[in-house]
Order: sequence, then structure tokens, then C-alpha cells
Amino acid sequence: MTGEFQHRSLPMLLLQAREAALAVFRPILKQFSLTEQQWRIIRVLNDHATGEMEAGQIAKECFILSPSLTGVLERMERDGLVQRMRPAYDQRKVMVSLSPHCKTLVERISPLIEAQYCSIEQQIGIPRLNQLCQELDDLVAGLAPADQVTTRPRGGETSFTVVRPGDGDAGGVDVGVDGELMR
Repeated sequence: MTGEFQHRSLPMLLLQAREAALAVFRPILKQFSLTEQQWRIIRVLNDHATGEMEAGQIAKECFILSPSLTGVLERMERDGLVQRMRPAYDQRKVMVSLSPHCKTLVERISPLIEAQYCSIEQQIGIPRLNQLCQELDDLVAGLAPADQVTTRPRGGETSFTVVRPGDGDAGGVDVGVDGELMR
């Protein structure tokens, strides 16, 4: 170490954590012949309130470049995992949803995924896992531009909207889905 940097590399630590987490889930994805990109798309669509999303929003939430997403979605449609359609009201949009076949696949794979989460909870503890998730949510909210912050409710949690200085509030606040101030 030459001493030019005072801080550890946060992006490198996050990549190492990502790889450690994915190593737990990759065997399950492989068992069902799914790629990591396909699984991210399936999770985002499955977790979305309406069950369908615009392709551009999927790209944003899954961190997949739009040109790459087009190819992935074509293969997923070919394999019967998703359905794509252009709404009559706007032919420029492409709406994507899970196929019935994929919904059945999610029902089969979810117990295995949840078992891995239980294993992680046993290894590091439920409070620590929850704290880690909260810290990562806070990191994303604190570092990302306000228009890029997306949070989704998970299992009864409330989502929040980040309001930054210059966005109409001098200090920024977190707001719950019911409009109540959270802090």
C-alpha cells in the first residue's frame, strides 16, 4: 500500500459484497437455467405492484443498459418467461410482464431463494441483515441524484421519497407512503 488514499475503495467493497451474496444464489439460478440478468428482471417484475413495467423502467431498476435489455427480453420472451406488448394508447412504449409459465417458475424457485435468505440470517443474524439492508438503502438515497432514487416497499415496510435541498425543502425529509414524515 502506497498511502495515496485515506479511504478503502467503497465501490470495490460493494462489488465484493455483491459477489459474496450472488455466490449463495447462483446455484439456484443455474438449476433453473436463469442468468443473473434474467433473475433481476423477474424479481423486479414480480415485486412490482401492477406486475408490468415499461422496458425503460426495467432497465433503470435492474441496472441493465437498454440495448442489452432488448436482447435479454427477446430471449426471455422466446423462452416463455415474459410477455411484451405495446399499449394501444402509446405505441412507443413496450410493456413487459411475467408469463404464466414464469409465475409458476417463481412459485417453484421462491422457497429455495427464501431458504438461502434464512441461511444468511442464521450466519449473520436477522438484526444485522436488516441493518445492512437499511444502511444500503440509506447509501443509495444519500449518494444518488434525487431523480434516480427508487425504493419499493418490502414486506410491510414503508417506502420513502428523498427531498433534497433545492427541491423545495431546505433540509430534505423522508416521507412515508402515507404522507407522514418519517424523521
